[in-house]
Amino acid sequence: MSKSLEEVHGSIGVDPKAKGFRAILAFFGPAYMISVGYMDPGNWATDLAGGSQFGYALLWVLAMSNAMALLLQSLSARLGVVTQHDLAQASRESYPKNITIILYVLAEVAIAACDLAEVLGMAIGLHLLTGCSLLVGVLFTVLDTFLLLFLINKGIRKMEAFIIALIAIIGCSFVFELYVAQPDLNEIALGFIPSLPNDAALYIAIGIIGATVMPHNLYLHSSLVQTRRVVPTTEGIRRALKYNFYDSFIALNLAFFVNAAILILAASAFFNRGMFEVAEIQDAHRLLAPLLGSTWAPILFAVALIAAGQSSTITGTLAGQIIMEGYLNLRIQPWVRRIITRLIAIVPAVFAIVFMGDQAVGKLLIFSQVILSIQLGFAIIPLIHFVSDPLKMKGFEIKGLIKFLSWLVAFIIVGLNLKLVYEELLTFSAQPNISVMIIILVWLFAIGLVGLLFYLIVKPLFKPMETAIDNHSPHLPALLSSHVTNQKRQCFAITVDFSDADEKAIHYALDLGGKQAQYLLIHVVESVGAIVYGNSIQDHETHVDEQLLKSYQTQLRALGYQVDIKLGYGNPKQALVQIVNSSNCDILVMGTHGHKGIKDWVFGTTVNRIRHRVQIPVLLINK
Repeated sequence: MSKSLEEVHGSIGVDPKAKGFRAILAFFGPAYMISVGYMDPGNWATDLAGGSQFGYALLWVLAMSNAMALLLQSLSARLGVVTQHDLAQASRESYPKNITIILYVLAEVAIAACDLAEVLGMAIGLHLLTGCSLLVGVLFTVLDTFLLLFLINKGIRKMEAFIIALIAIIGCSFVFELYVAQPDLNEIALGFIPSLPNDAALYIAIGIIGATVMPHNLYLHSSLVQTRRVVPTTEGIRRALKYNFYDSFIALNLAFFVNAAILILAASAFFNRGMFEVAEIQDAHRLLAPLLGSTWAPILFAVALIAAGQSSTITGTLAGQIIMEGYLNLRIQPWVRRIITRLIAIVPAVFAIVFMGDQAVGKLLIFSQVILSIQLGFAIIPLIHFVSDPLKMKGFEIKGLIKFLSWLVAFIIVGLNLKLVYEELLTFSAQPNISVMIIILVWLFAIGLVGLLFYLIVKPLFKPMETAIDNHSPHLPALLSSHVTNQKRQCFAITVDFSDADEKAIHYALDLGGKQAQYLLIHVVESVGAIVYGNSIQDHETHVDEQLLKSYQTQLRALGYQVDIKLGYGNPKQALVQIVNSSNCDILVMGTHGHKGIKDWVFGTTVNRIRHRVQIPVLLINK
């Protein structure tokens, strides 16, 4: 399995002797990239709706959501730091293939809902600031892909700095907005007392939770923390967990300030003036100038919205990459992955604007946040199980109060979602113009999702979370029955990657060398731990790869062949060359996957980089 966000994985060194501000600064960054997801345009829609309809009454929901987010993001960071796997990779290793595919689809639905909100939000901001149409604004967001490629090629620190600059723009804009609005501080304080005025408030409250605690952020955070090269000792991991918590605490509270500012602005400007239906971002922008008496208020509102949309689309695209690679183990070129994830967002946005009109955008934003909330359980429950597993967490599993609070948060979120879904299904079923068959299918689908949630909750009670080796390499071949040929070479080096290509490569080598030759099977572990710590790494991927390599050796020795094995670590283009050049082999046999041209651009290639650098002939065997 490839390392998470391989372009920037382990790219930032951490001085284990640093103290004070220098130590904190080394770990600061990932949570700020996470925090933009907590102040994206989807949050604006739910916060504006909550503030204009119910005044300050739902501030407590924001505070509760922020506390939930802090807890869950700290669990996500813990998983990434300790296991060096992101949430998608951990899920793929721990669940059967059919469950993994379902979880992947649900995660992609969450990404699509999130991206829809971000793309629409940025398009609205551009429309408000420049007067361009919403459709043009949506299409303009394609450029985000190229901006992301530019930033990530400059390094993760440059990307973090860019995101923090956008957050500063958002924060400064709302400091000015609140200064002009002059909200009632006593009313704000009363808003932190829990209350739900009516059922409509519950719908908005669940939307706020969905907009604040976002499933794609759980995947993203577990990956971004791996950009720091942490010393794999008990003290080094404990230190990383502590500073990542500080990072999360500061960043998420800044996000809470922005969300609270939007809700307070809506309550002060609209609710207190009897305008209870201002849920559209465009309406809020139009009314700010006459209500607050400042021409700068709507301009800064639009600028902040563009900054929020821009920063959120970048992190949302990264999350899409992590989910695709983690669940599917699909290794394609970074620019291709990002084009795909951006198109997944733009296509539904264009469809919504073209077929439903500009007036549907606000409702779509709120609906997208409710969809995110519904998806949360499918990310939270596996996460809690993983960080509670002593075997997976190597002594850093959660216990006691933290474990209790984690499950309490999970059941609150899942319970609220079940209530909302049940009520929406009843309303849907009561529609006279919908066929009975469609109603039955919708109910069966909902029951299936509930069943999946139940499975995710109870699975560890009946079967360990760690799966068998063949989940990592599903194509371990039955190598061959027997080969008796004349010896043609003294020693054959054979590269293996536990795919279908191995069988042909091994067959050809044995045909050439026979039972009198020597054979060296080579495999390279590509995890970030292997890149940083080399042969001292002891992670799960290294253990699995070693066992698979030994199983090849055992099968071939049982057939009478003289076989040795060698495990390399890090970049295969470098590790393979070093191993081959230091061996006494006469020829290198490599199995290929049969793609060329455009497919080389998409999937990348190892062969071309190796055959010109090794000191012996290379035999390429097409799949």
